[in-house]
Parts: sequence; C-alpha cells; structure tokens
Amino acid sequence: MDQVVLDQISTQEYLDTLLPVETSDQFFEALYGDSKDGAYDIQLEFISANDNRIVLAFNLIQRPGKCLVCNLTYGLPNVFSRHPLINIKGMIKKIEEKGIKVKRWLLGETEEQSSTFHTIPFFIDLE
Repeated sequence: MDQVVLDQISTQEYLDTLLPVETSDQFFEALYGDSKDGAYDIQLEFISANDNRIVLAFNLIQRPGKCLVCNLTYGLPNVFSRHPLINIKGMIKKIEEKGIKVKRWLLGETEEQSSTFHTIPFFIDLE
C-alpha cells in the first residue's frame, strides 16, 4: 500500500469522514427514538495496515451516567454490518476512492476492553 494513502486513511480526521461524530446520536435516535437513551458513543479508530489488510475498530465509549456493560453490545457486529447509518458499504466505497482495492470486509466479535470501553474489530482485506 502506498505510504501517502496509508498516512491519509489512518488520520482521525479521515476516519471521522467515514463515521461522522453525529452518527452516534443518529443511531440511537433511530433505535430508541431519542439519542439521550444511547449508552455509548461510536468512534472509528485506525489499528494497523499492511499490503494485505487494514484493521480498524469501532470503539464503543460509555456515555456519562450510562452503563455500557448493561447494554447489548455483543450483537452489534450483525447490526453494524447492515445498518444504513453506520453504512459500511459507503465506508468501503470511500476507501476504494483512495485507490485501495478491497477484496472483502468483516466485522469481528465485540471485545470488552473495560467496563466502559468495548471495541468491534473491522477487518478490510485487500486485493
């Protein structure tokens, strides 16, 4: 992978174009009817990249006064893979616009990093 492209796609600024900050509120508005009922914020993070794979993560960060552990975060990979607000297909399209050829993508299982922070690995296999 071209180092210039890697440097571009690994910035938080670029990742925020793939998953804008307001997506968390929109997601909970659609799910519960009110964004205040959401237990966490969702943020995309760059983990690593090589010639075969890019690894990102959906970070689930507990909101003040909410309980992340009490929430159903373990079913989220299936929800995120299809949800139009998360829009993984749109993310892949934007990544491909950078000249990166994507073979396939996969969401891993939810990983509990702590009681207030969970992650969902996002694997992007390259051609």
